[in-house]
Amino acid sequence: MNPVPTSLDQRFRDTAAAAGLLDVAFDVLEETPVGPLLVGVTDRGVCRISFDADPDHQLEQLARQYGPRVLRSPRPVDRLRRELDEYFDGRRHAFDLELDLRGAPDYHRRVLAELARVEYGHTTTYGALAALTGNARAARAVGTVMNRNPIPIVLPCHRVVGANGSLTGYGGGLDRKEWLLRLEGAIL
Repeated sequence: MNPVPTSLDQRFRDTAAAAGLLDVAFDVLEETPVGPLLVGVTDRGVCRISFDADPDHQLEQLARQYGPRVLRSPRPVDRLRRELDEYFDGRRHAFDLELDLRGAPDYHRRVLAELARVEYGHTTTYGALAALTGNARAARAVGTVMNRNPIPIVLPCHRVVGANGSLTGYGGGLDRKEWLLRLEGAIL
């Protein structure tokens, strides 16, 4: 059995993406300061950034949420890759990307919208985010949303700390959370 030549495979992926035949285009950014990241985009915007860069764990979920045509295709994620590189280099303090949060419950979208307003170099608390969504007593619900954030870093859940300012849970691990906050100058 002859494998498909790399150039032909890449042409197929590029053509499928250019023709709008993909529900999700994804790639794995192997070398970032926080380790490998699986990133995904739809025609509406960024839909996934995952610290679990093993596609086998992510593709089924992406297919269930966005449609079955999920393909590794690097070109559609170029803009996201460039903005993440600029962020990690300290040259970008705000992302200029469309986001695709379809399928997320309304409350999650409200919390994530408030989260997106937390500026580079600043932190907030779960309780403060809960209050901004109209329910000051929903800090645990906000924690659940942060834990399920499909687009960390761009939607900066690393900027959410405990009520006493302590670093608390982070889907990417506390070491990554601390690194991101140090990058932004939010902690010394």
